[in-house]
Amino acid sequence: MNSDRGEPRAKHADAAAPTDDAHGAVQEEKETMSSTSHGESASHGAAKQTADPVRGLAVAENGLRVIVEDPELRRGRREQVRFRIVDNAGNTVRDFDVKHDKRMHFIVARRDLTGFQHLHPKQAADGSWTVDMKLDKAGSYRLFADFSVAEKAHTLASELRVDGSTDLVPLPAPSPTSVSDGGYDVRLDAGDARPGQEADLRFTITKGGQQVHAEPYLGADGHLVALREGDMAFLHVHPTGGEHGGTEKADGHDDAVAFMATFPTKGAYRLFLQFKHEDRVQTVAFTQEVK
Repeated sequence: MNSDRGEPRAKHADAAAPTDDAHGAVQEEKETMSSTSHGESASHGAAKQTADPVRGLAVAENGLRVIVEDPELRRGRREQVRFRIVDNAGNTVRDFDVKHDKRMHFIVARRDLTGFQHLHPKQAADGSWTVDMKLDKAGSYRLFADFSVAEKAHTLASELRVDGSTDLVPLPAPSPTSVSDGGYDVRLDAGDARPGQEADLRFTITKGGQQVHAEPYLGADGHLVALREGDMAFLHVHPTGGEHGGTEKADGHDDAVAFMATFPTKGAYRLFLQFKHEDRVQTVAFTQEVK
């Protein structure tokens, strides 16, 4: 099983079916920060006064804007996407902090939460960024430019459109296990995830029945992105050991890659875990229901 396959989950009365129209489209601008920075949250298990806000819903936020030069792509072709981050005066931002070993993280997923990619663009002398990518399925995609400027984290969003007729698929049903294309079995223990409370997410990786210790990837033992079904709100977290921390070792969870995440609302989320082993990055996906 890879990140785009799995049994569809049973629909709840309030569950939104996948759509490829304006529903859930990126907002033009948000005036205030719509999320905490990577993995920021209160103490473990403590309820918050209000649920953590979310990111990745707007083109512009907190004085910065993402501009994509050509958001129309051809299906199945490797093409270059060029974009830039500008300030309120229209000036291109050139100075970015290094976070998780990179100055820019570029994340893409289709409206139905398939086609996930996590790429690292190259910056040109004029401050613009370019990334080569290939999208094999038609439809509307959300891109997230995830970065930090002056030690302040930002996640700006825009849309890409891939030509052709769209065939959206329902979100797979929740399952505690997933298998990467490289043949790694991953088990998720999410405990009792509830809105506005920190959830302890532990991923145990095995191959051929033997537990695997993840190698460092982006300064940690794993990388996790969560996207909310419907509006594709973005939550980006890293292991509990910190940016350069190790795996958590607890009873029954030796070498588990562990994260703390706060799901802001109830509903379905798609979790994309990336880890490295034998110098290759593996990706697995899970559906997590928060009630």
